[in-house]
Amino acid sequence: MSAVVAAAAALPQAATAAAAPAAATQACAPTWNATTAYTAGGTVSHHGRNWSAKWWTQNENPGATTVWSDRGACTGGEQDFVISEEQFDEIFPDRHPFYTYQGLVDALHAYPRFANTGTPQTRAREAAAFLTHADFESVGLRYVKEINEANYWRKCDYSQPYGCPAGQAAYYGRGPIMFSWNFNYKAAGDALGLDLLNDPWLVERDPSVAWQTALWYWNTQNGPGTMTSHEAMVGGAGFGETIRSLNGALECDGGNPGSVEARVARYERITGIVGTAPGSGLTC
Repeated sequence: MSAVVAAAAALPQAATAAAAPAAATQACAPTWNATTAYTAGGTVSHHGRNWSAKWWTQNENPGATTVWSDRGACTGGEQDFVISEEQFDEIFPDRHPFYTYQGLVDALHAYPRFANTGTPQTRAREAAAFLTHADFESVGLRYVKEINEANYWRKCDYSQPYGCPAGQAAYYGRGPIMFSWNFNYKAAGDALGLDLLNDPWLVERDPSVAWQTALWYWNTQNGPGTMTSHEAMVGGAGFGETIRSLNGALECDGGNPGSVEARVARYERITGIVGTAPGSGLTC
């Protein structure tokens, strides 16, 4: 994803750090339900974590609003991500075994507002848009790391004060959006509470970390666009603006209309699997 990793050099890292997931040592409470009213102290589970209500609430997603307090990771709960494991399997039928559904779900703690903000349709569209770009960049999640090893050394920007402590050829593309460059590993690692600058290989060893790096970019970086991809989907700008935030003029405004059309076609396919309309603003 060349434009993303090149454009991110001058962008600020996330304003607030996302803590690493805590070990799940407690059982999951009953799964949160949008139609149930909860009073102060009511405890639910959502996305593999327990949450307790600070005051009366109904139809306010845990993690997306301040009414809920995060009580930590839990085990044994019902999975309630907007995209089911069966839909994930249908979207990526030939994916590499590294890319597990559970790895994606485990990564959601890092950015709890992702696919968890707005109406059910908005949440489904955002998840579908995110997975569309993962599908496009990693060729159906078939690749865990960049194929062209001859380009690995290019992804080290020695102008950064911290340099490339893992080696000049260590910051090649990895994960669902082929996350690369030392400055991205540094910024994402700082935001996620992980030492990715010194251990970039963690992105290809741990499926959750791989998904977290993609979610970091999606939720915190404008890239060559004017808004984050998360903002584009929850604010109504549409799928086309997520393309701009990823690759800007390389694809948008006539840069590569064929690539834009290919992304839109994949997005329409994935929203069909998820069971939601793709919405407006599809192109850029």
